[in-house]
Amino acid sequence: MDVCHADARGLVRIRGYRRVMARARITDTSLREFVLRLGQDHPPIQLGSVDRTVHDPAAVVSRFGGVINYLARVELEVDRNVLELLTLLPEASETDRIFYQDIWYHQEMAHGDILDQLQRDIGMVAAEPYMEVSNEMRLLGALSRLSPIHDVVRMLYYLTGAATERQAVLAYSQFIKGLDEMGERAISETIIHPIKRQEPGHFAFYRMSAEQMVQDGLLRPWQRFLVRVLRRHSFSLVGTNGREDWRAQMGEVITALNFDDELQLYARDIGRVEQQILYAQAQGMHFPPYILEALRESVDLYRGQRGWERPGESVVLSG
Repeated sequence: MDVCHADARGLVRIRGYRRVMARARITDTSLREFVLRLGQDHPPIQLGSVDRTVHDPAAVVSRFGGVINYLARVELEVDRNVLELLTLLPEASETDRIFYQDIWYHQEMAHGDILDQLQRDIGMVAAEPYMEVSNEMRLLGALSRLSPIHDVVRMLYYLTGAATERQAVLAYSQFIKGLDEMGERAISETIIHPIKRQEPGHFAFYRMSAEQMVQDGLLRPWQRFLVRVLRRHSFSLVGTNGREDWRAQMGEVITALNFDDELQLYARDIGRVEQQILYAQAQGMHFPPYILEALRESVDLYRGQRGWERPGESVVLSG
């Protein structure tokens, strides 16, 4: 069984780790029921339900402006994410479609709209989400019309989703702590905490979906090998989209949320699902090394470019 505890930053420390793949067998029916409950229990957050009162806008921008801008942009990129999924998974299951089109899309879009409004309230300009579907995605989508490749792409989708949602949960958890320290309780309690509460369900969906594929033996050895190769060469931190300026801004987010002092622990938490799925037999490997490499690269880029203008920054309101 897992033996773990959370440290002061909300990162999970694991001792004597032994993974039990599932407490109960994951079936198509149980996964669909989980997704439907997720939609029922967590409707999209309404803008009118939040309190956007900020006592010291200048201080919030100074400490967390890059975090707010980054999170708003990433959440609003859900439109492109859905286009990518339609490209990559032409034979997506009905449960997958319900999740990403009917539930996840509307929840994430609401998150982005609220965060974007918040950053405009405190004197920052609106987010500019990246909406282009890359040629690499289109090529992989064409190949995924072959059934064996489609299963490879499905696993890549679940692993990417799990890593992304862990990054979101950790970021929002630490963001809440920072806002509370500043006395900005309104936005902490009515914006960031409600958003954070919806992210673990997304993570659980991706984790359960990946585990079901392994449990049901859907990937042959060569397919698992191909997943490892493609994941190793395509991994990127959420929202970086292959751009150096966004990798640097991700470094700012990591630093602002105080994850930069424990990057190995952060990497372990982000990569725990793919470690279990892809590298369970690798002795001494606590997380895939490409995750730590991406984190270090982002932090190094940020530290080397502190003079660059933060995307979305404009005149800061005072008082």
